[in-house]
Amino acid sequence: MTVNVLFALAEERWRDYEAPLRKEIAAIGVEAHIATDIPADQVDYLVYSPNSEVQDFTPFTRAKAVLNLWAGVEAVVGNPTLHLPLCRMVDPALTQGMVEWVTGHILRLHLGMDAHINAPAGTWAPGAPPLSFDTHVTVLGLGELGAACATALAGLGFQVTGWSRSQKDIAGITCLSGDAGLDEALAVADYCVLLLPKTPATENTLNARTLALMPKGARILNPGRGPLIDDAALLAALDAGHIDHATLDVFRIEPLPEDDPYWTHPRVTVTPHIASETRPAYSSKTIAENIRRGEAGEPFLHLVDRTAGY
Repeated sequence: MTVNVLFALAEERWRDYEAPLRKEIAAIGVEAHIATDIPADQVDYLVYSPNSEVQDFTPFTRAKAVLNLWAGVEAVVGNPTLHLPLCRMVDPALTQGMVEWVTGHILRLHLGMDAHINAPAGTWAPGAPPLSFDTHVTVLGLGELGAACATALAGLGFQVTGWSRSQKDIAGITCLSGDAGLDEALAVADYCVLLLPKTPATENTLNARTLALMPKGARILNPGRGPLIDDAALLAALDAGHIDHATLDVFRIEPLPEDDPYWTHPRVTVTPHIASETRPAYSSKTIAENIRRGEAGEPFLHLVDRTAGY
């Protein structure tokens, strides 16, 4: 029997995904019709982006799952018409991209690279940077991406504390949870990396109160979600010198408006939501495996907890 897979994304993404999706689904031994125009009542699986034209899932009466191509699901998980299992995207390239962005930007700040890169010619200012052994990094969020980043940083010698809403256990990482755990994690954070999901409970996790808990001179990296930070509170902490630097990849409004103060703030680095990208050659493998599981009656990978929101 042929499985019908609807690709519910923008046309330009179809051009990127068509070949790898066909290849990976064929490799699992499933005969599939993959297209962008399958009638809703004939669709078995939706390969989906929350910004696609599909916003009403009611007509998808025979579909088995929505296979999200984004790691984040906040734009779809609350859709009242969503009656199907929802799977978020997890793949090795997505994880590796985040690890490289986080470790790269922490090392840039930790080693003081900007001072040498931007120094006038002829400037000779020797001075050894601090060692990772003496530096604390706190990672907020210990899901797939957060756990991978925490483990990589620990492997570089940093003292790593991780925080999550529910208690985790990761080798080499001090794992904390709960409100008291959050305060404890921030109190030791020379660097704070935000990799929490966007939910009502995580909005403004960094605010005036929690920023004040961090050591003077702390640095912040946000490759997670823009609303995790109270922007006005962060700007105030930067202006006061309590927070030394913020490297931000995600924002409440994207693209970041040209008149946003983050663009010109001397203590802020803006990157254009590039920390981790879904790459067709890798994410197609995750999609194919979940289709295989659906056809075999096995549990889906990376199934979203609709109550928790991630």
